Order: sequence, then C-alpha cells, then structure tokens
Amino acid sequence: MRLSSFAAGVLFVLPALAGAIPGVQNVTVFHEPGRFGGWPANHGIWSWGNEVVVGFRAAHFKVMPVGHAVDRQKPQDEWQARSLDGGRTWKVEKPPGLLRPEYGGPRPVDPPGDINFKHPDFALMFRASGDDPASRYYVSTDRCRTWKGPYKFPLFGQKQIMARTDYLVNGPHDITVFMTAAKTNGREGRVFCSRTRDGGRTWEFVSWLGPEPTGFAIMPSSVRLGKQSILTTIRRKEGEEHWIEAYLSEDDGKTWRLYNRPVPSTGGNVGNPPSLVKIKDGRLALIYGFRSAPYGIRARLSKDRGATWGNEIVLRDDAGCWDLGYPRTVQRPDGKLVTAYYYNDDANQERYIAATIWDVPPPE
Repeated sequence: MRLSSFAAGVLFVLPALAGAIPGVQNVTVFHEPGRFGGWPANHGIWSWGNEVVVGFRAAHFKVMPVGHAVDRQKPQDEWQARSLDGGRTWKVEKPPGLLRPEYGGPRPVDPPGDINFKHPDFALMFRASGDDPASRYYVSTDRCRTWKGPYKFPLFGQKQIMARTDYLVNGPHDITVFMTAAKTNGREGRVFCSRTRDGGRTWEFVSWLGPEPTGFAIMPSSVRLGKQSILTTIRRKEGEEHWIEAYLSEDDGKTWRLYNRPVPSTGGNVGNPPSLVKIKDGRLALIYGFRSAPYGIRARLSKDRGATWGNEIVLRDDAGCWDLGYPRTVQRPDGKLVTAYYYNDDANQERYIAATIWDVPPPE
C-alpha cells in the first residue's frame, strides 16, 4: 500500500520496487494542498554533515492542457527545506531574502566582492530572472538561514542567461560556475562556464561547452576530478531524442571535448537534467528523472571517472505522469546518498518535493 500526506517533514518509507535496489527510503519533503513544488535542480542542495538544505519553487497548482501544472497568473515563491537528520525529516523554510524581484523583492545590485567561498557554512544560489535577461545570485554564510543579495551576474554579451546553481569552489575567493545562455535565435540554450577570482566582484567568461546545438544543451551538473580535470553532464535535446551527455576538460575549463553519453534517454518529450556527484569511494553517481512510463527516478554509476557507465538503477518508478525530476544529490557521513527532486502521484494531483535516501551498490 502506498502512503501519502500533505504534511511536510513526515517520513514515509516505501517498499523497494521490483527491479529497484534494496534499502531505498522515499520521504516527503514538501507537500501542500493547491501547491506545485518544483525544480530543486534550479535552486541547489547543500549539506554540512547530516544537515541538508534543498531549494525549490512553490508555485500554485493548476492542471494545464500542455506543460507543467502551474498557474502562471499567480506568484511563485522561492522556498527551501531543511533536514537535521540526514534527510529523514524536513522542515520548510521561507527566507525573506529570496523573495523574487518581480514579486516585490529587492532588485539585483553590484556584488561587493571578497566573498569567502571556503567559509564553513557557505552556500551559493544562482537564479534566472523572470523579467530581466540577466541572472542573479545569492550568498549565505549561515547554512542558508539568511541570504545576502541578489547580486548582478554579467550577461557577457548574450541575449539572455538562464542561471541555475552549479559551481565548483577552487579557493577562498575563486569559483567556477556553469550555466546556460540563449542561442543566437534567442532560445535556450548553450552551456558555458565562468569564473571569478576576487570573491564575486568581477566575472570572466571562460569557455563554451560544445557547439551551439539545433535543439538545446542546458542545465549542467559538474564535478572536479582533479586539479585540472572537470567533468560536466548536460541535459540534451535534438528532435524527439532526449539524453544526458558528458563533457571533459583537462585544462581547468579552458577547453572541452565531448566525452560520452552516460544516459541514452531520459524519456518523454522534454527530457530531464542530471545530478552528478563524486562519492567517497571515488566513483561517480549520476541521477535523473525518467519521463516515460514507468515514470520515476533513476541513476547510473561510473567507476572510471566517467569514461564508462554501469547499468541503469531504478530508485523508484511509481509516479503518475511525466512531470517530475530535476534532482540534486548529496552524500551523508554514513555514505548514503540523499537525492531530492519533485514528484507526483497522479497527473491531476499536486506536485511535491520528495527525497530518496539510498545505499550506493558496492563496486562490481
């Protein structure tokens, strides 16, 4: 029997599904009547031991004939949820500092610089603007309890930048970020990387990851493999095909080469973004939503730094429709992974934020 609740922070342990790995726990993070909880990959996830914070969008639920079940005529809020027990239970938070500018929040200002990216309680969130072609970012040094900003991020001469949160900290004032720009026709998108070496005061455009696609290349998720080596996975679409591909840089992001296609299909007609993490034993885990029946959340592992990928792992396949995914993942001190995403039980019911706590299968 499947259990459900509209209460946030309540633990539900569902039985492992046929074909799924054992020991999977699926928990509710945020589920509220009349709300659409969505898109953690756009916001980010951060962890400090067993303290985990995930950002998400709380929109108003409305079944639409096409696209997401969101009432676009009503405000959409930037919220987050916090767990103090490694993802088992959650409390929803509504930081006033994240109120979107188009709904009365502060407009982006010039960044002050000298941000300490190595601060032990540091978190960074990038967000695209609803009424501005440029993007913005927010900074926290108290584990997401308060956010400073928003700060302006440069356009680099592009028509629009659709920023989500994907960054690698290189040093106290040095960080590399990955995001999506509009193509020459104004449509999303093409992935690039940028870097600041002065704590966010100034940013430099570093490189494009691959040529401009006919379809789209969007929503990167990146890990550092070594001092000069970075692997980035990207959500891709060409025609009716949707997949995840990987790019490798061996000169710290200056140049890139197409590495492989870790996920041949993410299902559906719009695809789903990757969540790439490097786990403690050195392997890589790549998690993504699958938008064809059976709808759900899946993963693949690599034991050779992303050169090859193992068989697909089904974390769950019990969703009611395609409108799900956008995962982000952290690893707990005990080695378990916590993957947060948005989900649904039925096409005509609210979308909610869920998390799966799972043990990585041992190396073969």
